[in-house]
Amino acid sequence: MKTIDRLIEKIKQTNNPTVIGIDTRYDMVPDCVKNKYSKDIDGMCKAMLEYCKALIDATCDIIPAVKLQSAYFEMYGIEGIKLYKELIDYSREKEMIVMADVKRGDIGSTSAGYSKAYLGKNIINEKEEGIFDVDFATVNPYMGSDCVNPFVEDCKKYEKGIFVLVKTSNKSSGELQDLKLKDGKTVYEKVAELVNSWGKDLVGEYGYSSISAVVGATYPKQLKELRALMPNAYFLIPGYGAQGGKAEDIALGFDKNGLGGIVNATRSLMCAYKSDMWKDKFGEEEYFKATRAEAIRMRDELNSAISKI
Repeated sequence: MKTIDRLIEKIKQTNNPTVIGIDTRYDMVPDCVKNKYSKDIDGMCKAMLEYCKALIDATCDIIPAVKLQSAYFEMYGIEGIKLYKELIDYSREKEMIVMADVKRGDIGSTSAGYSKAYLGKNIINEKEEGIFDVDFATVNPYMGSDCVNPFVEDCKKYEKGIFVLVKTSNKSSGELQDLKLKDGKTVYEKVAELVNSWGKDLVGEYGYSSISAVVGATYPKQLKELRALMPNAYFLIPGYGAQGGKAEDIALGFDKNGLGGIVNATRSLMCAYKSDMWKDKFGEEEYFKATRAEAIRMRDELNSAISKI
């Protein structure tokens, strides 16, 4: 089964088009967890491991996927990388679809190395073995096709998937992505065309390709345009919640069958215990219950908006 079909099946099974983002930021960890451990790197990583595992435990039956942002692991050095690997493996044990938010992209041979780390396999003890071994990775295409092709080849060989940055949710994305080319198209529209070509051989049973796209919720007009331009691309949609993306805007990225997108939320889920909505109902020590409650609220809000398409 193609990776995109496995993702869609999991979304349908949970009736939930969302992915929980995991950023290992020590300032997000509640004091009730921090105070169990030392304040050095080792203790900080142990606290974050406990915190993140509790959030995964609280949501793995209602959220289909987890997205682990590599930057927040790398910033803690070797211990952070070990933590990254441990949480990837733990998420897989919980039968979640695992996405590595790594935004890799370089000249062909270097991209091949990045792809092998996350999607492909290495020869170890004369056997092929995955290293981080995730289901999807995010890819930055702005060095052109030769930086993306190694990822595409590994997706074909190992039944994996990628989400290619097309129109991102950050405020300054338009400085480059909205520039007009000689033919009148924007840069992001040209990237959308490339995503279509890269993904044409990996379309699954639901009509979507394992080579898909990152399209931000903070630009609803472009989200709607890109849904039409990339009919076979599933959208990973960041920008919901803390970045200001609204459910009714996000729904523009979905098709008439309620498919086509998976919406990322990080801070609003990880820090739900701090929010005005949940902090009085759940104390700090029940931070994971607040995350579950917010995940259910988010699911229901999104499904309501999507159902009106």
